[in-house]
Amino acid sequence: MLSERTRNATPRKPFPAPALALALLAVGGAGWAGWAGWSWYAAAHDDSAAYAKTRDEVLAAGEQAVQNMNTLDHRDLRRGLDTWQDSATGDLRTQLTEGRARFERQIREAKTVTSAKVLSGAVTELDTRAGRARVMVALRITVTPSGGKPAAKQSRLLGELTRTPEGWKLSALGQAPVGNTAVEPVD
Repeated sequence: MLSERTRNATPRKPFPAPALALALLAVGGAGWAGWAGWSWYAAAHDDSAAYAKTRDEVLAAGEQAVQNMNTLDHRDLRRGLDTWQDSATGDLRTQLTEGRARFERQIREAKTVTSAKVLSGAVTELDTRAGRARVMVALRITVTPSGGKPAAKQSRLLGELTRTPEGWKLSALGQAPVGNTAVEPVD
């Protein structure tokens, strides 16, 4: 037997399907918007993104500085040596500054034009807190003597960079080991 309340109740109409679909889309869209906003915020404030950006800056600065240090034209010596000094900091810059006059004489006598092209490079070490980094750069260096034919060679160099107020600069530069560089075992 039906109760009085049940007999007098008006039957409920089902929720129209289009309205239900819109309601679900609104809820889903709000959820997606919230997720997308959070993802964007998290990516923008992620330490790994900042580290990757710094790594890219170090690589670009390192490649350019190593290229600068291997490019010099005896016909425009002042600008070339100024570029060398501008690419360096610390002890390396001091060495370049103190040895500049002697080096100028040697280049003027040799009358060579040296140009470098970066073939590849990599950051091998990066300490953002200390402001120190290391890069390895492969170059093709072409030397053209006065009245002679250009001679090209490939070289791998290791550079140490230091963060300065003007950006990342070379603080040391040297030849990378090539071939079998066996390490003696430690007893």
